[in-house]
Amino acid sequence: MTALLDQSALTDLAERLVAAAKKAGADAADAVAVRGVSQGVEIRDGRVEESERAEGDDVGLRVLVGKRQAVVSTNDIGGGNVAALAERAVAMAKVAPEDAFAGLADPALLAKTFPDLDLLDPNVPSLDELEARAREAEEAALAVKGVTKSGSASAGSGIGGMVLVTSTGFHGAYLRSSQSLSMTAIAGEGTGMERDYDFTSAIHGSDLEAPAAIGRSAGERAIARLNPRKVATCKAPVVFAPRVAGSLISHLAGAVNGASVARKTSFLKDKLGQVLFDSSIRIIDDPLRVRGLRSQTFDAEGVAVQRRAIVDDGVLTTWLLDSATARELGMTTTGHAHRGVSSSPSPGAYNLHLEPGDVTPEELMADIKDGFYITDLIGSGVNGVTGDYSRGASGFWIENGKPSYAVSEVTIAGHLFDIFKSMRPANDLVFKYGVNSPTVRIEGLTIAGR
Repeated sequence: MTALLDQSALTDLAERLVAAAKKAGADAADAVAVRGVSQGVEIRDGRVEESERAEGDDVGLRVLVGKRQAVVSTNDIGGGNVAALAERAVAMAKVAPEDAFAGLADPALLAKTFPDLDLLDPNVPSLDELEARAREAEEAALAVKGVTKSGSASAGSGIGGMVLVTSTGFHGAYLRSSQSLSMTAIAGEGTGMERDYDFTSAIHGSDLEAPAAIGRSAGERAIARLNPRKVATCKAPVVFAPRVAGSLISHLAGAVNGASVARKTSFLKDKLGQVLFDSSIRIIDDPLRVRGLRSQTFDAEGVAVQRRAIVDDGVLTTWLLDSATARELGMTTTGHAHRGVSSSPSPGAYNLHLEPGDVTPEELMADIKDGFYITDLIGSGVNGVTGDYSRGASGFWIENGKPSYAVSEVTIAGHLFDIFKSMRPANDLVFKYGVNSPTVRIEGLTIAGR
């Protein structure tokens, strides 16, 4: 993995591609080069089931001829076909349909400073170390009374790098490491088996949760799910555990994505500047979080990024925009462009989180006589055009303010407008995922059971 620390070859290749595109007749061009290496181990019943290592290098070139654009990509980073690749891209652009909104980012918006976000862990674990972590997690899960089988334990690590060069003079690069550990435990016998999991992921290995804690948590969660019941169809308060509450924030992010707004396929397309949540709600997108899983200092067009409150005091304040969608909407890019080597930029979020409230999860549900505490969601029955929400769920029934017995095979349904308006967070926010949320309470969802 140490070879990834030298990005000079990728930078040189990107620069030559942009220069070759200009020479071939492009009015503007940008090149993105990515390099990644990863390794992982999977353990089941004390035996290594899979051990893998993968490396990859790819480069993409986007050219613009007037308002026509084309993107080409290759995994040949030797650079011997730079001229041919650029000429092919320009030839493709000349016959592409015109796009009134195509173009590179405004040079005035390009990043000029690159703060250190501590995204690279110099201590890369060996395969033996990864195997030891997975074994420890599995042993801890199997030691939980009632756990009958291992669903597998996995540990992995990787480093990924990206270089961006544009014909407007931008040069940027970053490296990001990652490490992860997961455990799935199975409890019960025969048709009464239940499974659950836990995992941890981080930029730096020192920020991972302990393997024994992950294994023990997975085992205890699996045990708690045994002997689930069905509940009668009703309307009741619903409490989302943190690991599923983030999905509600993801639905918001999809609805405020500039591409959806421009296509008029978002149920929020005319809600900018309006109150959607309680005045206490703030939802933040922070690409500059130190050691954040999705942190970076510039977007896929070289635009400087910044921390933004997507929702502030309950008000929807912004769309997530790249340059093209911003032009289409008559606005300015928010620095949310993302891009693969074989595609043009499109908008997306970074590190999203719902800011915590001021009550504990126990206090949040203390007055619920009958309700549903959700720990898992199934399916993707959310309509981004209408805002209709319907998903399978499992978890625990709340009686007199406390989770009591396991519940499965139910569906929760409502509308995202109503869900957003009644959202109430607890104070237990932990930054564990790309999208993070504390425990969240929603009022009046329909719970479809028996």
